[in-house]
Amino acid sequence: MSVVTLLYYALVAFISALLVVNLLKSRKWERDVLYVLVLLPFLLRLLRLK
Repeated sequence: MSVVTLLYYALVAFISALLVVNLLKSRKWERDVLYVLVLLPFLLRLLRLK
């Protein structure tokens, strides 16, 4: 793996972690749904399922 690829996956993991923290803090179910919809592509990228 190249350095750029490693940095890309590190950035995706960091953003995913921030989204999960916000999802757990959220109290409204509408926001929870939005966080899950935004988080899904990031998790698929981390798992390399594009």
